[in-house]
Amino acid sequence: MRPVIAEGGCQCGAVRFAFYAAPQCAHACHCRMCQRAVGGAFVLLTGVAKSDFAWTKGAAKFFASSNLAQRGFCGDCGTPLSFAYNRPEMRIYATIGSLDEPAAAPIAQQVGIESKWPWVSFCEDVPQEETGASAPADYQDFIASIKTNQA
Repeated sequence: MRPVIAEGGCQCGAVRFAFYAAPQCAHACHCRMCQRAVGGAFVLLTGVAKSDFAWTKGAAKFFASSNLAQRGFCGDCGTPLSFAYNRPEMRIYATIGSLDEPAAAPIAQQVGIESKWPWVSFCEDVPQEETGASAPADYQDFIASIKTNQA
């Protein structure tokens, strides 16, 4: 058994998850797909390698929000829980608000700022970038191929 580093779950307790490594890349995403996914100005996410993540209670439901990614949520209470691209080498991200100790995952970056609402002033001291701006060259085509499945 591996030691659990962080845990979280939905509002009603039906779905729980665990991180078996320290959360990485905590960020706020302002992209339009994330805004729609959480019904808010941005989503807060932190991630680990997919091999360091497990659903530990219940089963999340998934929505393919684009041709390249899925978002996990509780089918009972609707809590947004995760985001992951459909590539095995990429991290799975959990919503920071669904962590049992969300303060342990301070954001280090804001992304998707091309869709940031002009009146939102939030953690202005952390670096900000447009979607994919710092992605390696071999991921630029991947990012450019995203097509939303949201209405």
